[in-house]
Amino acid sequence: MRGYTGAEIIHVDGYWKDGEGIVLTVRHAAGLTQRLRALLFAWHAPSWYGSEIEERESERGKDIEMILPPLLALDYLASPEPVRLLHVDWGGRLLKLMEFAKLIRRALLNGWYMPDWSRWSEEARAWKLELPVTDIELIAHYEKLLASLDETDRGARRWLSQVVESLIDNNPQVAAVWKETASLAGAASLYMKAADEDDWLVAIGLKQDDVPFRMALQLIEPDDRAGWRLRPAVQDRSEGGRWITLEQTSGKANVKSGGDGTSLRWSLPADTPETWVPFFAERMLKEEAKWISALPDWVEHSESAGEPEAGPSGEAAESSQQLPVFRTELTDGQAYSFLEEAGPRLLEAGCTVLLPGWWETVRSRKLRLRAKVKSSVGSTEQPTFGLQQIVDFDWKLAVGNIDLSEAEFMKLAEDNRRLLQIGGEWVHLDPDDVDRIRRWLKKSGNKHGFTMRDVLEMHLRGTAELEEEREDREALEAEVELNEHLTAWLNKLNETSELPLVDKPAAFHGELRPYQLQGVSWLAFLRRFGLGGCLADDMGLGKTIQFTAYLQHVIEQGGGLGPSLLICPTSVIGNWEKELERFAPSLRVHVHYGPRRLNGFAFAEAAAEADLVITSYALAPLDEEALGSVNWDVVCLDEAQNIKNYYTKQSAAIRRLNAYHRIALTGTPMENRLTELWSIYDFINPGYLGSLNEFRQAVVQPIERERDEALIAELQRWVKPFMLRRVKKDPTIQLSLPEKNEMHTYLSLTVEQGTLYENIVSDLLGQLEQAGAMQRRGLILSTLTRLKQVCDHPTLLLKEDASVAPAWDPDRSNKVVRLLEMVEEIAAEGERCLIFTQYVDMGEALKRLLEERIEIPVPYLHGGVPKQKRDVMIENFQNEAVPGCAFVLSLKAGGTGLNLTAANHVIHFDRWWNPAVENQATDRAFRIGQTRNVQVHKYVTLGTLEERINDMITRKQMLNEQVVGQSENWITELSTEDLRELFTLRKQRLKG
Repeated sequence: MRGYTGAEIIHVDGYWKDGEGIVLTVRHAAGLTQRLRALLFAWHAPSWYGSEIEERESERGKDIEMILPPLLALDYLASPEPVRLLHVDWGGRLLKLMEFAKLIRRALLNGWYMPDWSRWSEEARAWKLELPVTDIELIAHYEKLLASLDETDRGARRWLSQVVESLIDNNPQVAAVWKETASLAGAASLYMKAADEDDWLVAIGLKQDDVPFRMALQLIEPDDRAGWRLRPAVQDRSEGGRWITLEQTSGKANVKSGGDGTSLRWSLPADTPETWVPFFAERMLKEEAKWISALPDWVEHSESAGEPEAGPSGEAAESSQQLPVFRTELTDGQAYSFLEEAGPRLLEAGCTVLLPGWWETVRSRKLRLRAKVKSSVGSTEQPTFGLQQIVDFDWKLAVGNIDLSEAEFMKLAEDNRRLLQIGGEWVHLDPDDVDRIRRWLKKSGNKHGFTMRDVLEMHLRGTAELEEEREDREALEAEVELNEHLTAWLNKLNETSELPLVDKPAAFHGELRPYQLQGVSWLAFLRRFGLGGCLADDMGLGKTIQFTAYLQHVIEQGGGLGPSLLICPTSVIGNWEKELERFAPSLRVHVHYGPRRLNGFAFAEAAAEADLVITSYALAPLDEEALGSVNWDVVCLDEAQNIKNYYTKQSAAIRRLNAYHRIALTGTPMENRLTELWSIYDFINPGYLGSLNEFRQAVVQPIERERDEALIAELQRWVKPFMLRRVKKDPTIQLSLPEKNEMHTYLSLTVEQGTLYENIVSDLLGQLEQAGAMQRRGLILSTLTRLKQVCDHPTLLLKEDASVAPAWDPDRSNKVVRLLEMVEEIAAEGERCLIFTQYVDMGEALKRLLEERIEIPVPYLHGGVPKQKRDVMIENFQNEAVPGCAFVLSLKAGGTGLNLTAANHVIHFDRWWNPAVENQATDRAFRIGQTRNVQVHKYVTLGTLEERINDMITRKQMLNEQVVGQSENWITELSTEDLRELFTLRKQRLKG
């Protein structure tokens, strides 16, 4: 349709729709339907010229509807600008909405709006126009405009509110102003409106209160003169400062009644400013009315004398009327109700409430059960005890710093008191807690015995559960209070510097460093009480000589040492023999090892004649009958992480051994998981950490799942008394060790390695899509091994015949090329190095290639090397007179228990991905006796999973530094997408 000027004409009307805004209705026009938005909004930039306007067909299908959100609708309709060649016939309803839009826009620009108290709530804010009262014509226009809107369009009254909320949400400047307003007014004032609109506007800063004082309702605690009471209080508005409590006494402005005839019960003190007097009566009555409105159930009625009336005889007669009076004198129960319920209701109504300063602290205190040890355990009368000993105690209950005896608590429970003052301190008793504890004490209190193990757990962890948690209630817990003897005893365990030091054994050949003598004293201290310990000093700090000196100390104390057993890895039996021969030649040592080892009666006789029997972990289950036939004085596990798996036959056999004193030696009490820590503790002090299932549920799962810092700290406290842990760099150790410098040697793959790598990853990702959970883990771990092998050398993966010349060609692996170069440089400097690999075939190849390159014999220590040959290897390498440069070791066989300080370079040819295991291996060289700086070289192939995992371990602070370490198993828990990112080869790293 065209007009007289030739312009295209369309008819546009509109209406308000709640939840959408303004809906424009446009008649279908031939040839224009597809272009309507572009034509109507040709000059409207905020809607991106119509592109952001939603369009739909009307329910009748005759019109096109365009939905304009409130803010966009306001901007457009206040000044619509369609394309100039389009003539728009605006409908009557829409013209009225346009007028309304112009008025709202003008009000916004001039600030003629404010919060709508009548519609404001915690759930939603509301705003209203506040037109200037002097502009009568504008007000009349607004009222006429509202009256002209039909019933549907009157919903546009909410237009202003929605526009303001949209600005707060989307306009940074408006949002900043609102945030500042909210900060100044306080969230409570904004969202919990007062019962009086004027008070609320004053509270949020939109209106000024001319009254020179502010008023509150104050709860006053009992004293010598009166019980609990409520009193009005006033404070100078300009100066702030202290609140003045009002009383029913005569004084300045003792107004007899308010303007409505209601009598006033309160008056201002005589010394208050004169300027307060004119405002006092009206404000007092207003505040009390607010209190009554918010708390109608707190209203009492009293008779108040009114004005005298003339009776029939003409004489004045008094009449009385019942007046509402807010309750002010309270019982204990009413005071508790005010603190817990009524006070918050007054706050929600916008009243100011003053509560005793102690309430917030007191209300958050929970009633705690406390078992106070009353026996003489730990004293000179009872100096020794075991973890299974039953401990006598008294029940006490604690609230804050207040202790109640069981009898005192039972009396309070019978009195049903909720608030009481004890020793000058207020106490709040929760009814549910009181009833639950009272019932438990009556039912189980006198029957519940604690062992020493229970007592230590409760004290060190903070609490112990007496009743389990349920859906409807928290667990009932108890604390323990040690007697002074046990407190002192535990302090000595936690702070070993407080322990009395023993004398260095006379038969010990050599010197003990101060921290080593402290370790011997700690072991001796635990022995006195029949408790085991884990000596977890850093590798290289001399755990061997500390245990040796401990045995000699026991012998020299007069009681003598019964036959004792040392279980260690096969690889370090020879090291123990040498160390014992050097430091304790007087000790009678029997080595139970080899095909000719004794059994049966012959073994029992040999053990009885020895001070110390040495055997290996591998023999513990094989010779369990022989080892179990002896009642050992001491059983010591060297490298105790070997029993980390509770379910192995080896671990089970060792736990069944009889021993008076159990000792674990390890530099890494946790290699992988917290259950390994439990396993060591269950050996040294059986049952101390509870059963394995209990430990998993209460400790392992929350820590490993959520990294709960509080629970980690609790576990640290729990295990600390029976673990002595010192690290090399601790200033108190004063080792004066040289520096240990770690560096990464980054190497690219060859093209051959890269091709093999990509094929393996592609095969894995294809199989993961169909794999189940268990199959998935197996696939990932097997692929991890194959990828590591590719990164080392293709032959390691392909299992090529080593006798064929190209099989171990160094040029097929940049790692091998770099290793040969580096060892050649080390040899030229006259230095020595340790080379660790986890693959036997790789170790054999490196040994052969190195011997060809440097023309010096290279020993290779792995699990299959006999003990005697191992000892010779180690002795020759440590002897500088014997030619040597490199020592190849498998990580498992050579990673623990060895002293190889002749080397000052450590090369990790392939990575274990467990920092604790790698550090153990490194510390074969970085330990006491090392005089040169140690260089640690970790080989990493670029673009591969080696680089990715190395980056992840470097970035992420693992829990091992707090309580637990990790192994490669964590990789199996990654998502397929994460695995794709982890394993996929970055081709730009390939060697060209």
